Amino acid sequence: MIAALLLAPLLLQGAPVLAAPLPHEPIAADWRVIPDDEIMVITLAGGRTVVVRLAARFAPEHVANIRALARARWWDGASVYRVQDNWVAQWGDATEKKPLPTGVSASPAAEYQGAPFAVAQRMRKADAYSAASGVTADGWAMGSDGATGWLTHCYASVGVARDATTTGSGAELYTVIGTPARRLDRNYAVVGRIVEGMGHMSAMPRSAAKMGFYEQAGERTPIVSVRLASDLPAAMRPRFEYRSPDNPRFAATIARAERPDPPLVAPGGVDVCAVTLEVRRAAPR
Repeated sequence: MIAALLLAPLLLQGAPVLAAPLPHEPIAADWRVIPDDEIMVITLAGGRTVVVRLAARFAPEHVANIRALARARWWDGASVYRVQDNWVAQWGDATEKKPLPTGVSASPAAEYQGAPFAVAQRMRKADAYSAASGVTADGWAMGSDGATGWLTHCYASVGVARDATTTGSGAELYTVIGTPARRLDRNYAVVGRIVEGMGHMSAMPRSAAKMGFYEQAGERTPIVSVRLASDLPAAMRPRFEYRSPDNPRFAATIARAERPDPPLVAPGGVDVCAVTLEVRRAAPR
């Protein structure tokens, strides 16, 4: 009995001490499942996979086109044909002559802005590109002119390429691979964000040609397939969760991004793109 009492303090000394979570760290309840039909899986040559979360709530007509294109397997055999340093990687049909599937609109509504600016967490200061900005309850970064809102061109955002006469069908898509491309806000529709495999896009060789378009077909990265998770067999569907911003822990994350210690914050405010929008793999069903 005495030996056991003497041993007890030693056992306690060796027990690991679990640190309390920091105020900005998420808890289990903060993670929400992303619907299968918002997940698009792009398989590149070499078995590389890029996963896009689609912003159907903000660009419904463009996302409807994108879903139709994926279901028609329109991108199978297409390529990443443009990679411009510190700007974008763009994919689709390099010739821009491939016919669109039946039912896909060549020029949907101009879904560049006009969404209600309803955010769960708002940045305290305006930035150079918006009068207000913040993060929605379902995990999207938004800007606003004070009246309406729009999704912002942050790193990994996916937008719709277009010419001067159309809004873009969604067949030609790009992602921001460098610093935020906020000057594209309100000019091009943001239809999603890459949530896994962004390293594959950002590590592609840059083209020295005009606007980053590869001059030789052999420089392009082939696309093997593009599929919606909802169209895959249940056992093969990748599942993801986003970190919900509607809680004090995310508010603490915003505060960390906005901390006033110079020189971390510019006098005019902090770009909403500085806030990390976390997404993680979820356990299979």
